[in-house]
Amino acid sequence: MTILPDEKGTEFLARQIKITGRAYPLFDIAHLILQKPERQQVRFDVVKKKSGEVEQPLYLCALDESLWLSINDAVEHILSKHFDTFYQSERTQTDPPKGTYTFVAQCGISGVILGPPNHHDYQNQLRKLHAERFARMPFEAFKARIKIVKDEAIVKKWIEDQSFKTEYVCLNIPDATKLASREEVEKHFREVHLPNIVKQVETCTVSGAAARLLRCPALQRLMRSALEDQRRFPLRLATTLSQQFANHGLQFFKVNRTVTHVSVARPHFLDLEATPVSEGVKRIVDFVNATSKCTRRKLIEALVSKSAAAPAPKPAAPVTQAASPSADGPTASAPAEAPVQETSPELNALNADLHWLIHQGHVIEFANGLLETAKRPLPKPTKPEPKPAAAPKVAPALESAASEVPVSAALAEAAAHSALPQPETIAAEPAKESVAQTDAPLAPAPAESQGQVSPPPDPAV
Repeated sequence: MTILPDEKGTEFLARQIKITGRAYPLFDIAHLILQKPERQQVRFDVVKKKSGEVEQPLYLCALDESLWLSINDAVEHILSKHFDTFYQSERTQTDPPKGTYTFVAQCGISGVILGPPNHHDYQNQLRKLHAERFARMPFEAFKARIKIVKDEAIVKKWIEDQSFKTEYVCLNIPDATKLASREEVEKHFREVHLPNIVKQVETCTVSGAAARLLRCPALQRLMRSALEDQRRFPLRLATTLSQQFANHGLQFFKVNRTVTHVSVARPHFLDLEATPVSEGVKRIVDFVNATSKCTRRKLIEALVSKSAAAPAPKPAAPVTQAASPSADGPTASAPAEAPVQETSPELNALNADLHWLIHQGHVIEFANGLLETAKRPLPKPTKPEPKPAAAPKVAPALESAASEVPVSAALAEAAAHSALPQPETIAAEPAKESVAQTDAPLAPAPAESQGQVSPPPDPAV
């Protein structure tokens, strides 16, 4: 079961937030919604097992949108509350019961007269009353509450009731069928009307007022438990509320990194040195920054001349209150503050500049009327630069070969007069092949860096 905000109420709240431009704590709005059932919707969902089977079925009565956990409870509810919709009772006089009766049995709980214990229909009436009204009570405990009454008036009333026969005429069907007992009525209802009246559903959403009137005891307990849980901490309701507000174009931000607020815009710092703005905008920002607990009234009193801010009111125009949401809206907790009439160009220009600053997020007007400017964002920590990769070393096998093989003058002179390639070319080729295998840039060999000549290849090769 989930408690949801009413969609029409959320739309109204979003419209009022856009009009006023104020920022409201999201959880305060959630608490306001929980105060009245008219602001809520309640959704019931069935729980399924891993196999897809429903653990507890949920049944919906189409007559009054009541929910039930069993077919029997739904049928009992319909026949007790909507009986006249389907059947009409007719009483016809019959012969009174024969014999002399001086006492009768009466239910000590409901006061229903059951008749003498030795009457042929006594046991049927006893079990019928237990099944219809006291099915949750053990039969023996119910039977122990039956008392014997010898009052003549009660005995006479039972005899008069037995002198009439009650039949039930079926309505809303082509044939006017008559049924002799309530057992036949229930059987007829299950066969003819039940499939069209009671449906099994997997999810159902009802209004908050209808959820308070649920007749199923288990659903009543579930409703009370969920309501108390949300009143302590309305996290789920606030989450749904934020999604609905976001669909209406509202923004969210946190104050002191703790309290989530909803407003027309997120705080956006206005750098007066880097951004060209009008003189009126600059005056507003400077005054709000310099004034502790600044309000709209303080701003107008400081920046607008008294002659323009408080003109003489017209005789026919009554003093109006601030345009704010109703008591059902989020400004129920905001202090009442009568605005100054907008009649001078100077005051209109200030209100226009303030309206622009609020809707751009440069100035924030909270629900209690305080004004604050958006703070400069903290600089982001710089990431450490990655260390440069170390130059790859020459293959160890190549270094050992260059150091161990001596260069003889005779071999060098023979190579100079032969057609073989020069020693520098032969020494470079194995180095390229070795570094290519490591996929790294080639570093100069130590012998070449000192101006030495690398040894020629083995003549056998």
